[in-house]
Amino acid sequence: MKRKSADGDSQKNRPSAYNKALGMLARREHSRRELRQKLDRGGYAGDEANEALDRLGQQHYQDDDRFAELLIRSRSAQGYGPMRVRAELKSHGLPDARIRNLLNEAGLDWTGIASAQLRRRYGSAGTSDPSERARRAQFLLRRGFPAATVRDVTHADVDDAADDAP
Repeated sequence: MKRKSADGDSQKNRPSAYNKALGMLARREHSRRELRQKLDRGGYAGDEANEALDRLGQQHYQDDDRFAELLIRSRSAQGYGPMRVRAELKSHGLPDARIRNLLNEAGLDWTGIASAQLRRRYGSAGTSDPSERARRAQFLLRRGFPAATVRDVTHADVDDAADDAP
């Protein structure tokens, strides 16, 4: 087995920051901030990493908007609400105004997604028990749905159950 010497042979065998980031993007979309953090942890110099990220952006291999759209679709399909998605996008370095626009452009039915999560978790039967409604509301709040949506959905379950009663 060949040993790497302390004089930097391991640096010679290492791919460039551009190739490393391109390889990561070949596996899945990444935000610019996420790629930058991974390159920093990999020991790449700041200038080399910035040049690589700029080049990837110019070539449209890395695009924060495309990353955000994919994350919004993915998380909403997993049953997460807009507040959770917003927080995750913010952690990737996207500005608040852009996040707001992307969430609006997605045109998702957050109330429908919240209702689907309740049905998946608790079944289609509504409840009139206040403690059970509170438990269901907490479940939706933890998944990132706003209080107004949670109120609409949990009261809708109660109203639907009342309508089904003989």
